Amino acid sequence: QVQLVESGGGLVQAGGSLRLSCAASGRTFNKYTMGWFRQAPGKEHEFVAAISWSGDSTYYADSVKGRFTISRDNAKNTVYLQMNSLKPEDTAVYYCAAGGHYSSTSDYRSFYDYWGQGTQVTVSS
Repeated sequence: QVQLVESGGGLVQAGGSLRLSCAASGRTFNKYTMGWFRQAPGKEHEFVAAISWSGDSTYYADSVKGRFTISRDNAKNTVYLQMNSLKPEDTAVYYCAAGGHYSSTSDYRSFYDYWGQGTQVTVSS
C-alpha cells in the first residue's frame, strides 16, 4: 500500500510559478512510476506528466511541455511538479498517482494504482 499526499497548490497570477509536492508513505516508493493528473471543473481527468521509477524517463502532455517539469527524490519519497508560465487554463485540482513496478512512464489512468486526494491550483488572468 502507498499513501500519497499532495501539497503546494494555491492561487497564482498568470505567468507565475508553483511547485507541487507529493509525499508518499511506504518503503516501496522507488519502485513506482509516478504521475500527475488534473481535473478542471466540468472536465475529465487529464494527464499532465509522468516519471519512471528511476527518474531517467519523463513524459509530458503537449499542453504543459516546456512549462512544467516533473522530478522525484527517492530518498525523500517525494515527487515534484514545477509549474512555470502558468495560464488560466491550468486551473484544476492536481492529483499525483503511483503505479507499475520498475516501469517506464504512462499517461493512462488505469496504469496507476494509488492516488492522492488532490490539491487545488488556481491561475488568475
